Amino acid sequence: MKTYFYIILVSVIVFSSFRPKEKNKTIIEKEQSTIDRDSIIVFAKKYLGTPYLYAGSNPEKGFDCSGFVSYVFKNFGMTLPRSSSGYKNLGTALKPEDFKVGDILVFYGYKDKTVIGHLGIICEADGMSSKFIHASSGKAQQVTITSLDTEHYTNRFYKCIDVISK
Repeated sequence: MKTYFYIILVSVIVFSSFRPKEKNKTIIEKEQSTIDRDSIIVFAKKYLGTPYLYAGSNPEKGFDCSGFVSYVFKNFGMTLPRSSSGYKNLGTALKPEDFKVGDILVFYGYKDKTVIGHLGIICEADGMSSKFIHASSGKAQQVTITSLDTEHYTNRFYKCIDVISK
C-alpha cells in the first residue's frame, strides 16, 4: 500500500513540473492585474490603531494620511503619490453615487482650502455618507474609520477618485 502511495506521489511531482512555464506566468500576471477592492480594505483594517506620525509610512512607527494610502496600495502593486498634494490633479472626480470601496477621498487642508491636506480610502460606500479609513492627525491620532458625512470632512471634501479601474 505504501509503495503505491509513493509511486502516485512521485508521478504527481514529476508531471506537475512539466507544465508550461508561460501558462503559470500568465496565471500569476492575471491574478496580480485584478485587484479586489474588498482585499484592499481587509489589508488596510489590519492597521487600525496604528499611531499617527507626520511623514510616516511605516506601520511599525506610524502613518500620516498619504503614507497610509500609499502603503496600502503599494501592497497591491500600485504606486501612488507619497504626498497628499500629489492627488489634486490625479484622476477624475466621481459623482457620490459612483463611489466604491477602495476609492480615495481627497480633502482640502484643515486651515487652507486651496491646498490638498488629507486623504482616506472608502471602506463602506454610500455616497456622501460613505465611511473611510485614514490616518487621522485629529483627536484620534491613529488609523481610524470615520464617516464622510461629519461636518468636519464634508466641509473639506474636494473629490473622490478611482485609482483601481483602468
